[in-house]
Amino acid sequence: MKQTKKPVFFIVFALIIAFAASVIFGFSTQYGDVKTTYIKSVQDIRLGVDIQGGVDVTFVPADGVDATTEQLDSVTEVIEQRLTSLNINDYEVYEDDANDRVIVRFPWQAGEEDFDPEAAVKELGETAVLSFRIGTGTNEDGTPAGDIVLQGNDIENAEPMRQENQDGTFSYVVSLELTDQAAEVFSTVTSTMAGTGEAISIWMDDEMISAPTVNEAITGGQAVISGDFSAESAKSLADKINAGALPFNLETSSFKTISPTLGTGALEAMIISAIIAFAFIFVYMLVLYKIPGFVASIAIIGQVAVTLACISGWFGFNESSTLTIPGIAGIILAVGMGVDANIITGERIKEELNSGKSLDTALRAGYKRAFSSILDGNLTSLIVAVILMAAFGTPDSFLASWLNKLLSLFGIGATTEGVIYSFGFTLLVGTILNFVMGVFASRLMVTSLSRFKFLRNKKFYGGASNE
Repeated sequence: MKQTKKPVFFIVFALIIAFAASVIFGFSTQYGDVKTTYIKSVQDIRLGVDIQGGVDVTFVPADGVDATTEQLDSVTEVIEQRLTSLNINDYEVYEDDANDRVIVRFPWQAGEEDFDPEAAVKELGETAVLSFRIGTGTNEDGTPAGDIVLQGNDIENAEPMRQENQDGTFSYVVSLELTDQAAEVFSTVTSTMAGTGEAISIWMDDEMISAPTVNEAITGGQAVISGDFSAESAKSLADKINAGALPFNLETSSFKTISPTLGTGALEAMIISAIIAFAFIFVYMLVLYKIPGFVASIAIIGQVAVTLACISGWFGFNESSTLTIPGIAGIILAVGMGVDANIITGERIKEELNSGKSLDTALRAGYKRAFSSILDGNLTSLIVAVILMAAFGTPDSFLASWLNKLLSLFGIGATTEGVIYSFGFTLLVGTILNFVMGVFASRLMVTSLSRFKFLRNKKFYGGASNE
């Protein structure tokens, strides 16, 4: 091992502190209402529903339908459109083709104290098949009997409107803009029905929501759905029409919510606990291992900083990841493993010093002997982290695809559980950083400090004092 120069400690230390500061504060500029972010900070980390509160629901086809991949793709697209129409933009929607499932997660809506997650989930899973039919007749089972004139995909756009009635009162309607082809068909049909007293009934699934009489031909590609609508119900209907119809009925196989208050409390408790734990670790390492212990604490700061950078999207090649409470636990576990790696190294250095070897020889031998133990311990964690990410990540990812093939041999399939995936991700990143920070960076800083004459005493490295 070549001798490390004295300035190396200060260079590595400055880089770690500067990087940690950039991760915490980021860098952005603000011009009026336009904010440009150049370096993402911890504020850009997406918090999971178990922290900021929200909904985690799994949809499956009702009535035992065996969904195709194309149908699941359609379900995913419709659900995403409906989430957007509900002003829910920070969502996660996954398909699990192996088990015919669609997993949806979205956070509690910020600033809405009366947000009803059950109503939101119900709206997501409704089929909402819109149809315009001639007449108001029904079959024996209550389903509409009239010939279909228009369907949901004939609607270009739907918008709730408030209109004034002839008696001066106001009511809510849904204004429809038809496609060019549908407008031509609708104009022809209403022309033949005008003045006959017949009605065109409008159905949402098997429920007739309006049945206006055709008094004149409706041209121009515009139509209006009238009925006993409130502002909310008119908007809801317009949203469903814009989102389109699901290919089959959905039912929820699992549904859970968490209050944002509970999640925030858990986050604050874990952060405080982590700070207290780090303070104890710093004192413990400093007292027991002196300079290697001090350097280990600096390396831990670097490890946590890089982990948070990977989650926040600090690096340009990856987007912000979702951080959950188990994800925070993964960070803490990885830090514990990093401390353990530094303890192993510190003990090996002490053993070499106490055997009578010189400082330089003891440092070189201590790091070499410790590496094999650190490698064995961290390698098992890497394997566990990869398996967790494969088993609980998005089903279309490379790892999940590989694991599904293996699990299929036992008649089971991988699942999607973002909170566990976050744990695997932070554990994987933290474990890799144990080698970067706990081994490589720590060795550079310790050997650099050992170049200073006033720090050459063995007692500063855990050994007996020089005679």
